[in-house]
Amino acid sequence: MKRRGILNADLSGALARLGHTDVVLLADCGMPIPAGVPVIDLALVHGVPRFEQVLDALLEEMVFQHCVAAEEAKTAPAGAWLADRFDAIEYISHAELKDLSASAKLFIRSGEATPFANAALVCGVSF
Repeated sequence: MKRRGILNADLSGALARLGHTDVVLLADCGMPIPAGVPVIDLALVHGVPRFEQVLDALLEEMVFQHCVAAEEAKTAPAGAWLADRFDAIEYISHAELKDLSASAKLFIRSGEATPFANAALVCGVSF
């Protein structure tokens, strides 16, 4: 049994297969899931798990070089959650973020029920 880190076997395996510049879309429970993108659905009920909880777990395990969020998130709680964790965030429209999600290598659905709690996380390298 793993001692620490992400315990969800499907999520842990999917993260291990990612490479530099691959995009992970971390989403609230309302974001449309694009066809053809592998999905790890962590949502249990509204609010569980929270976007912040999943993001913090991902940041413990992964290197992300870039974050993209919807312009609308700036004035929503998700904007503060992201700003607390990333030095720079690229903002695009929510419609553009939905389009970007179709190119993601992995879509992670949280149980978050707060508007605009979605982010495209671009994988970096650890060296």
